[in-house]
Amino acid sequence: MHMVSDEQLMQDIVGKNRAAFEQLYDRYVRLVYSYALKSTRDEQAARDVVQLVFARLWTTERGYNAQKGRFVSWLLTVTRNITIDYIRRERKHGASVSIEPQMWEMIPDPKDDPETLVDRRMFKEKIEMAYAHLSENQIELIEQVYWQGYTLGQIAEMKREPLGTIKSRLHQTLKRLRRYLGPEGGDEA
Repeated sequence: MHMVSDEQLMQDIVGKNRAAFEQLYDRYVRLVYSYALKSTRDEQAARDVVQLVFARLWTTERGYNAQKGRFVSWLLTVTRNITIDYIRRERKHGASVSIEPQMWEMIPDPKDDPETLVDRRMFKEKIEMAYAHLSENQIELIEQVYWQGYTLGQIAEMKREPLGTIKSRLHQTLKRLRRYLGPEGGDEA
């Protein structure tokens, strides 16, 4: 049986092909749910995030671009962004949702083939090695922005520092991370 690529499925989904959407959903629902559950630590919130992620995939006009990286990385980025938006919205309404602070723990356990297991393990090791080159303040900033969902303005207020200083620090931190993660950013095939 020929397995349709994620890229082809996304092209079909942009064209509103329901069967392609169902196939992609079946392929990645557990990964998206696992990621959302580890981020929110709340089953209902994770289900809500899954619904939002797949609604976004169905309604997207542009979709996935294979030249910018692997599909699973793109999907997890979409999931992370939607999860952060969800958490921020819940915070505004007074609900408490806790976040797992360490990046590598948020990479869901692989369910499929050994290649995926090896890719994820190598990516985890790259992140851990890159973190070793960051100061505690840089690690804290990355976690606050990307994993705890704070805006740069909120971080500036908490630290009582100018917004420009926080932006500059984040820029330098990301530049340093990029250097240690390599040009492929962990997305090699």
